[in-house]
Amino acid sequence: MNKQVADLPALDAFKQLSAENVNEFREKGHTLVREVLSADEIAAYRPAIVGAADRYNTETRKLQDRDTYGKAFLQIMNLWRNDEEVKKFVLAKRMAKIAADLMGVENVRLYHDQALFKEPGGGPTPWHQDQYYWPIDTNNTITMWMPLVDIDVDMGMLTFASGSFTEGAVFNFEISDESEGAYQDYVNEHNFEISRAKTLKAGDATWHRGFTMHHANGNNSDKMREVMTVIYLADGARVSPYKNNWQKNDHQKWLMGVPIGELIDSELNPRLL
Repeated sequence: MNKQVADLPALDAFKQLSAENVNEFREKGHTLVREVLSADEIAAYRPAIVGAADRYNTETRKLQDRDTYGKAFLQIMNLWRNDEEVKKFVLAKRMAKIAADLMGVENVRLYHDQALFKEPGGGPTPWHQDQYYWPIDTNNTITMWMPLVDIDVDMGMLTFASGSFTEGAVFNFEISDESEGAYQDYVNEHNFEISRAKTLKAGDATWHRGFTMHHANGNNSDKMREVMTVIYLADGARVSPYKNNWQKNDHQKWLMGVPIGELIDSELNPRLL
């Protein structure tokens, strides 16, 4: 381990979750955990994550020249494979233990990380379900969504349809204008409670199930909405048959082509606890 990585604070001390967090997650499919990282810890890791995102970002089009998905955010995935400092963050036991405790499992594996940076003036993120993209045989999946800077509703706060995860896969839509309209109608028809935080401090994190419907408004501020996400799945999950071409792509990209029906245990999906 090089000196820069060694100087970063270890993120392996566990954080005790409140019963409120655990119950909310199991009932609503999402919860907000404050101070997952301290101010000093997030200040130490932010430059590493932002620097890696800048180096590996491949989006060169102007904002106005992109489609709805492209306007929603800059998306840079699996930074842990390219940067040792980011790797220390992504594989940290503290966040993995929170994921395991919320899902009620002994251990979790990494699916992948992704930096989601919504530029000033960036568009909304349409309603969607993350697990539409994942060829995984369990609903026991969770995404951590952590801002690296303080954010408020004007910057594109993640917004959830509480309880919607119980519906499983609802539509066969990727994130798009089509998904926005279809999910919005579905959310309205089923009277799901809409929930979002007014503000998040850097180092706070929301956690949501793979089938929890969610979206985010555009970034109406003059600042970059810097968010780092990590997706976890319960240890013991297996690869499921494809339901769409995106899942076929994910099978190769994030699961290294582990045969359908076999345990997810590739080099890209380490056990974290």
